[in-house]
Order: sequence, then structure tokens, then C-alpha cells
Amino acid sequence: MAKLDEPLRNLLGARTAKVLATGLDLHTVGDLLHHYPRRYAQRGDLTDLDGLREGEYVTVMAEVTKVQGRTIPRAPGYLLEVTVSDGHGDLGLTFFGRKGSYRAERELSPGTRGLFSGKVTVYRPRGGGRPRRQLTHPEFRPVAPSAAAGEMAREFAEEIIPIYPATKGLESWKIEECVQIVLPQLDLGPDPMPELTLKRHGFVGLAEAYRGIHKPRDWAELERARRRLKWDEAFVLQIALAQRRLAASALPAKARPRVEGGLLDAFDAALPFPLTEGQLEVGAEIAEDLSVEHPMHRLLQGDVGAGKTVVALRAMLQVVDGGGQAALLAPTEVLAQQHYRSITGMLGPLAQAGQIGGAETATRVALITGSQGAKARRQALLDVASGTAGIVVGTHALLEDQVQFADLGLVVVDEQHRFGVEQRDALRAKAGDGRPHVLVMTATPIPRTVAMTVFGDLEVSTLSQLPAGRAEIRTHVVPPERPKFLARTWERIREEAAQGRQAYIVCPRIGAQEGEEEGAPVLLGEDEDGARRRAPIAVLDLLPRLEEELLPGLRIGVLHGKLPPDDKDAVMRRFAAGELDVLLATTVIEVGVDVPNATVMVIMDADRFGVSQLHQLRGRVGRGTLPGLCLLVTDAEPGSRARERLDAVASTTDGFALSRLDLEQRREGDVLGAAQAGRASSLRLLTLLKDEELIRRAREEATVLVDADPELEGSPALAAELAALLDEERAGFLEKA
Repeated sequence: MAKLDEPLRNLLGARTAKVLATGLDLHTVGDLLHHYPRRYAQRGDLTDLDGLREGEYVTVMAEVTKVQGRTIPRAPGYLLEVTVSDGHGDLGLTFFGRKGSYRAERELSPGTRGLFSGKVTVYRPRGGGRPRRQLTHPEFRPVAPSAAAGEMAREFAEEIIPIYPATKGLESWKIEECVQIVLPQLDLGPDPMPELTLKRHGFVGLAEAYRGIHKPRDWAELERARRRLKWDEAFVLQIALAQRRLAASALPAKARPRVEGGLLDAFDAALPFPLTEGQLEVGAEIAEDLSVEHPMHRLLQGDVGAGKTVVALRAMLQVVDGGGQAALLAPTEVLAQQHYRSITGMLGPLAQAGQIGGAETATRVALITGSQGAKARRQALLDVASGTAGIVVGTHALLEDQVQFADLGLVVVDEQHRFGVEQRDALRAKAGDGRPHVLVMTATPIPRTVAMTVFGDLEVSTLSQLPAGRAEIRTHVVPPERPKFLARTWERIREEAAQGRQAYIVCPRIGAQEGEEEGAPVLLGEDEDGARRRAPIAVLDLLPRLEEELLPGLRIGVLHGKLPPDDKDAVMRRFAAGELDVLLATTVIEVGVDVPNATVMVIMDADRFGVSQLHQLRGRVGRGTLPGLCLLVTDAEPGSRARERLDAVASTTDGFALSRLDLEQRREGDVLGAAQAGRASSLRLLTLLKDEELIRRAREEATVLVDADPELEGSPALAAELAALLDEERAGFLEKA
């Protein structure tokens, strides 16, 4: 009998196990059983051949419509061409060899149905004939109709055939054969789910679920299996998050209740604009969290321009009023410097403690980055260590040992996805005996299910209301079929500059890649629709064209990640001061950069960016009373998936609607951060948008279980499942939580 951690070589032999390990990274029985079918087919079904993409390794069910062999002048001298169809589209199968040597000649004839497996390529005839999708030397297995009559024939025709994610040398049916060898030998031991949970929700047992998903007798059995296995994924993850919440709530923290007549009151009184209802409501939630003796762990999410910085600053001032310090951790130097300028500007005299003109209740704001000069750094470190600086803004340089706080009471983390849990813990450790309160900010709107799954150990506050007076942003696609639109783009920038306004131009990369000849039209593989594409436009390649041809006479600054930090800051200061008309940049300006006079955002090769990234970039304009214009320049053709994505961004400025679209178009593992961490996601069946209700119930039940039994002593099998999830190689995405 085989346990889930049993090596596959013990059951399938060394040769097969090696192929599974090399081709699909499957090493144990559990790995194989969690390699779920991608889809299912019946002998009466045919695959939609129109949906096949060039370069994809596929297994399709289709019917042979034509078989034709012909002699060719080059070796091996004979070509067999088979055409298969789904009744709408066709797919070619090509075999090269000697006449009479093909198994395909013997087993494939018009009318034969079968499974065909291989890599999709496109044959483009010389002379411009119609391109044809094909599989070259595909593996195949005929699916012959049953000769039996009546009930047996019907059962045979309706048998559900699993189609597995496959790779070269590992066809779907070979994976199926391996699974069918393993299933009868499976010994799972006690079911990891508590018996009451199984009964309450009507779930099948785990062994039955594995059989039902790999060899379902009917669609109802498959659905029962999927429901149980989805629950396991959601429930075990929510237990891990519930344990984190429980552990955090038991930690001590110094309460920082609001102080009347302090900095926060003075700041509110001096604000030149009213706070929105959302800002007041979220501010009250945060103020209450700061007033208790357990550390706050709150996520503050809000669409671009929703006013998160003001909310975070008010929280920092409440902590300073309570005798503590607040640290704002930013992911880049550009953003850290922007926050520093923004905070000191908003505070005015309230940030000038000990200076002429400083307010009586004033504090100081310190900036610490890796590129600071020695003198400025020494003064900043002294102000932080002595407590003179109540607010400290910085990059990861804040995590260094020489940065010591007098009394760190609040950590604000901007753009959470740029930091791992280790970095946050390093900053928390600087708080001494107690734990600081933690406020995480993100400008990427997050669907509720993602918040419950990715940020499940944080309370979530959402700002969806934009401040009054914020200008609208219009977005248009500049497509390849309308070349005059691109010429109009440069004309529009010149018009805005003539009125004293400014523009951003964003490119996907900095300059020539290693080994790339300058100016060479390098192709970078294929796009998501299988078409060949050139290298993305680079900042350093576009700059001379802008200066000499497209925008002559305008003052153009360049900003990208490889510039020295002082140069980055100098460029941003010049742009913010209106000394530059155009900022040509990479996505280093994606978040936080705030120049109200900038009215135009041009994104070159916009199809190379994700939906959320485009939305973030667009948010750099329209930040004042002047309307914003975002132009998405692309060579994506109408009807392509890339073009549909851009059209969606152009159709709405609702970041929450776009975040759902982004999630629909991406793998779950990418959303959870597992891809960025280089690890496999544990979510194989669970879909965060479609399974919202199941995730909600799993969260509620996990919370109840962990509150009653924090270490799962009464559920040892479940504890073992949790240990497997939290294995370093399995749960990198929890670093985002």
C-alpha cells in the first residue's frame, strides 16, 4: 500500500518515475494525484480546434477526415498527411518516414476518432498560402466505437476520459495509466478533515475524492470530488492564516490612543480640503486599533488617488502624539523620496520641530535611503535614535542594524507585494520588547476573495471613494490599424507642453539587452496569441527619436532603475518643479509619484503590461484639477487577447472591476505570489473568483477550529496536512499574507 509521500519509483519503476520527475516535476504519489486533469472528454465529444495556440503542447480528441501520402524528394522520402476535424476547424498531422512504416497508416482512416498529442506549430506555405496548424509526429490513440449494442455501447460512448496537462514524452493517456496504477494501492490513513466538518458539508472521503477526480464514473461523481478537494485547499490555507491571526492577537503592543490638542488635531485643522466619508471611516477603524494593547495588523487598500497617504499620515501622527515613532517603508528610493516630500509638504510647520517657524507641537521627519551622503545619514540616524524624528521614511535601508529607534510604535508598509514577511519582521524587531502596530498599504485594488486568501491574517479596510475635485482620466488605445493616431499622440504632447503642462512616456525596458545589436529588430518569441513579436520599445532607443524627430525642442528627462539614486532624485525634482516637459521612464514611476501638473500618460507597447500595472501607471495623471489623458500605444491586432485587455482598461477607471479582470486572466499562483517566489502554488482547483462562498465558509470554520484548538492537537491528520502546506518549498505565497 502506498502513502502520499511514497516515491513514485517504488510503484512505477525507475524509468517511468524519472520521466515524470524530469517532465512534470512529479516525484511522489501525492504529487501525481495532485496533478489533476486539465479537462475531461467523452468519446462522443470533439475538441474545439479553433482554440489551439501555436507553441502549446496539447491533447485533443478529433475525427480523421482525410489521409494522404506522397513521395518527397528529400530524406526520408515519404510524407503522410492526416487531417482531423471537430466539424468546424481542421488540424493537420504530419508524419515523415518510409512508406508502409507508419502505425498511422494502419490505424487512422477517415471516420476514425482518436486522441492526438503533440506541440502545435503553424505551417506557412511559401508564396503566401493560408497558414495551417499542425502536429508533427504526434502520439495518438484511436478511440474506436464499441461494437456492442444497447446499454454497453451507451456506457462506452459516455465514459469520461481525463485529459492531463502533458509534456513532450508524456502524453495524457500515459499519465492516466500511471494514475490508474497508483490509485488501487493508495493507503491514506485517517481522513485529515474533522468528521463533523465532513458531515456538516456533505463532503465525500478523501480516497473517494481522488478516485472521483481521476476516474469519474459520471459528472456528478466528478463534481463531488472537485468540491471536496477544493475545500481541502481552502480550509488548510485558512487554518494557517487563522493561526497567524491568533498568534498576533496574543502579542503585546503599547496602546497609542488619540490625544486631544496634539499633532493630529493640528494637522486636521490645517487641512485645506475635507476628508471623504471613506477616509473618516477607515481612519476611525485604524484609530481604534491603535488604542488597544495588541498590535494592529491592517491592510489599507484603495484605488489610485483614493487618499491612502493622508489616512496613513493621520495614523502616524496619532502614534507620535502617544510618544512613539512611525516608520514608512517604501519599495524604491524614488517612492521613498516622494513620500518624504509629500509628508513634509502636508505637515508644513508641524514637521519643523526645533526650527524657526516650527509649530509648538511639531515633530521631525527623517529620510533614510541607501544612497544618502554620510553627513545627511548621520544626522538622520541621530534624529531617529534620539526620538527627535517622530516620522521616519525609508527604503529597505531602514532594516539595517545601525538604524535604531527610540520607541517604534507603527510600521506603515507601502506596496505590500514588494516586501516579504522577513523584511517586515526585521523592522518589527526594532520595536524592542513590544510589537509595533502594522499598517499595510496597497494601491492595487484586491477582490474580496484574494484579500481573504492572500492577506488573510490582516484586517482589511477599503477606500473606494475619490476625493472631491479629482479630475477624470480618459483612456484611449492607439492601435496599429490607425497610424494617424500615433502621430496625433506626439502632437497632443506638444499641445499640452505649450500650455505649460507635462507628460509621461513609459517604455517596457531601459535599453539594448545583453547580446542585442543596437537598433536591431529582435523578435522575442511569441505573444499570447501565438504571433511572432519584436523586442519591446526601450527608453534609451526612443530618446533620440523624441529629441530629434517627434518632440524637438521639448525638455525631456529620463528616469529608470539603473540610474544612480542622486540622478533619479534630481530628475524627479526637476519634473515636479516644472523644469521638464516630458519624463521618459520605465515603470519606476508606477506608484506614488505625484505631479498634479502632469496631464498626459503615453504607454508604449502597452500590451506588454498587465491590467493592474496599466491602471497604476494611468493613475500618475489627473492628480489635480486638470483632466488626465492616457494613451495605450500597441501593435496588438483587433480581436487578440492583448487588444481585448487594453480595450477593457480603456473602458473603465474602476480599479476593482479591473482587478477582477486581471485575476481572471492570470494563474492563481501568480496572484498569490508563488510564481514570484519561484515556488509551486498549492492551489490547483480553487479559483478565487468562482469559489468565493466556499472560501468564506472555510475561513469561518477554520477560525472556530483554531480558536478551540490552536495547535490542532485533536486533529493530527489535519496538522500533518498543514505542515506539508507550510513546507518552505510549498507555501511561499504565505509570505504575502
